[in-house]
Amino acid sequence: MEKLDWKLLKEIAELEKTPIGAYNFRVNGQSDERQTTANIDIQTKADKPGIDIIVKPGTKGESVHIPVVLTETGLKDLVYNDFFIGEGADVDIVAGCGIHNAGCETSQHDGIHVFHVGKNAKVRYVERHYGEGEGTGERVLNPRTEVYLEEGASITLEMTQIAGVDSTIRDTVVVVGAGGECILNEKLLTDGHQRAESNMEIILAGEGATGRVVSRSVGKGESVQIFRPCMTGKAAGFGHVQCDSIIMDNAKIKSIPAIDAQDLNAQLIHEAAIGKIAGDQILKLMTLGLTEEEAEEKILEGFLN
Repeated sequence: MEKLDWKLLKEIAELEKTPIGAYNFRVNGQSDERQTTANIDIQTKADKPGIDIIVKPGTKGESVHIPVVLTETGLKDLVYNDFFIGEGADVDIVAGCGIHNAGCETSQHDGIHVFHVGKNAKVRYVERHYGEGEGTGERVLNPRTEVYLEEGASITLEMTQIAGVDSTIRDTVVVVGAGGECILNEKLLTDGHQRAESNMEIILAGEGATGRVVSRSVGKGESVQIFRPCMTGKAAGFGHVQCDSIIMDNAKIKSIPAIDAQDLNAQLIHEAAIGKIAGDQILKLMTLGLTEEEAEEKILEGFLN
């Protein structure tokens, strides 16, 4: 198991272009393997399931990997992870959950992540969700992410869920302090009878704070997607929300972007677009020798990259 985990970690690190540093593997509701470094400590919570990740001030060029794997049908896993990022640190954090459900019962993972990012610190947070398995049981993922950025701190959130997950409710709240920045990139694909709800709020709480949300999704089959991104300006700052979706087959997509200005000098913009793949794009690729299905896949691949 240890060799397999190490190989998997190396593959993830290479894929995400991050160095291998501290890590914690969670398998079927239990901590399986863990490694800390001189600058990054991982501690098990005493009062509830989960871990505390403590990054020392000034830490640079290090990473934390905290993958979760569920292979037991019927398992419902709930975890609370708190991140304490010291002043001036610059780190990559790679998280995510993979569910393999081969049975007839629902397998579910709910992860609650709270980030406390110190003054002038910088975080890149990558979250990947994936589901598979030949069983009839559902694969359910409900992530909640809360971020609190101190003065001058920044975070880039890269959140991806490409097929395989039957039901998900994704809640994200970011409070940006003075001179801070939040960039949130979300990519989502649903198919069959899958359902996805995504609720996002970026609160520009300090002067000079900036926030950007870019959400791209593809809805196929009979799937349903609902997006509720909101940019709230409580101080002088700039915020932009952009939601683009491709709809296919009999899918349903609802996008409800909102901007909430509570300060005279808050500059907020939102835009949303939902549409089908243009016929001329498919024809161009078919003239290069691709089938219609191959052309569609290439277009979707480019759209979600």
